This record gives sequence, structure tokens and C-alpha cells, in this order.
Amino acid sequence: MTTRLDAFNAYRDKMNARIFELDHLGIKRFFNLDTAAYRAGALDEKTKELLGLVASTVLRCNDCIDYHLIQCMEAGWNDEEIVDALNVALIVGGSIVIPHLRHAIETMDLLHEKA
Repeated sequence: MTTRLDAFNAYRDKMNARIFELDHLGIKRFFNLDTAAYRAGALDEKTKELLGLVASTVLRCNDCIDYHLIQCMEAGWNDEEIVDALNVALIVGGSIVIPHLRHAIETMDLLHEKA
């Protein structure tokens, strides 16, 4: 059975490949900057993914929430830690974040079903 996460990953891969075909220097630089931001530095990669999840939730980007949840779970964050981080996002973002919190919890459930 194909889930919305499977569709998300397939679409993301397809469109990223298409974007890279454009061979635009500014776009390539931005993508590289985004990738580099999540490499270990003063903070480790695991922590940076959790920060990305919180920021994505506050900014209300469901695609970003899905991406960072996948990364957070692969990095080893457990449900209790992720939910605690999502609580911070809810406090920072306010009640407008609630639909995205629902989305995040559904995504976690889908990731657990897939595992």
C-alpha cells in the first residue's frame, strides 16, 4: 500500500531532480547551504534535525515537517522526545500550529507502521 509519505518522497525526489536539471547557480547554492546547515558543527546533526522539525512546525510547512520527522526518527529521536519538541513548537507558534501538530502525529504513526 502506498502512503502519503511514499507519495511525498517520490514527488520530492522527482522534483528535486528536475530542479537540479535547471542548473541554476543560485538554486544550487541554496540547496547546498540548506544541506550544510544540518551537518555537525557546534551542534550535532541529530539536534539540528530536531531544531528543523520545530522550526518547520512553527512555520506551518507540512512537507518540511514530514522531511524532518523522517530525519529525526532515523537519527534516533524517540516519540517522547519528538512530542516534547513539538510542544515547544506549539507554544511558540500558538493555536494556529494545531493542524500541523495533527499532521506531525499522523506522520509519526505512518512512519511507525512502515517500520
